[in-house]
Amino acid sequence: MDGEEENVGPFRRTSTRTRRMATRMASALASSDNRAQAALARLEALESDNAGVEVVDLNDDEYGSTDEEDPVLMQKKQSKIMKRKTRQGKALEKRAARSFMDVLQEANLESLAHNVPTYLRAAVGPPSTSSRRHYCSVCGSSANYICVRCGTRFCSCRCQVIHNDTRCLKFVA
Repeated sequence: MDGEEENVGPFRRTSTRTRRMATRMASALASSDNRAQAALARLEALESDNAGVEVVDLNDDEYGSTDEEDPVLMQKKQSKIMKRKTRQGKALEKRAARSFMDVLQEANLESLAHNVPTYLRAAVGPPSTSSRRHYCSVCGSSANYICVRCGTRFCSCRCQVIHNDTRCLKFVA
């Protein structure tokens, strides 16, 4: 019974067994090309997250009061709802979801004069002489640790658990 009581609460014993990874998987993740490909896949996923536009039905008023006794009031409400619907529809047509690259192409930055600063012609300073700053991929604070499997950085054991559960190897397949 004493052994069972040890495994309850904050003093729970954890396994010291290391995870074994297939050699092909380890060699694939060790390659900087595969890590770069995974980083690009993460960026693409972030780009595509902003693409969805949510459409709201304005007639969805199940808890609102309806005054069906007064026809003039009902007619005013209907006209107001129709105006709102058309305005919202026009706004959604104008603001179609676009990626950053689409916006750059539509801006037609190549046609501007050479003395006009643009995103593509922005001056980049000399490379930094100090070392790079590394940030945690989970919380954003400074990261001292690197994931062995995918190379992503994290700052603490808590962030490592979150990284392993939700992020690690998600885009490498």
